[in-house]
Amino acid sequence: MKHKFGIGERVYFTASNVSRPAAGGVYQVIRLLPTDGDDCQYRIKSSSEAFERVAKESQLQLC
Repeated sequence: MKHKFGIGERVYFTASNVSRPAAGGVYQVIRLLPTDGDDCQYRIKSSSEAFERVAKESQLQLC
C-alpha cells in the first residue's frame, strides 16, 4: 500500500470515538509507519503538544 500523505505535510486529525480520547486538529506528518491491515499509519505531531501520536490514514485529511 502507498501512503497518501508525505512527511512534513499538514493534516487534520479526527480522533476515533472507539480508541483513546485524543485532541482533533491540525498536525504535521513526522514519519510514515507500516500499514495496519488495510490502513496506512503515520506518526503525527501538533505544535501545541509535547508528544507525537500514531494515526491511521482514515483519521486524516489534507489541510
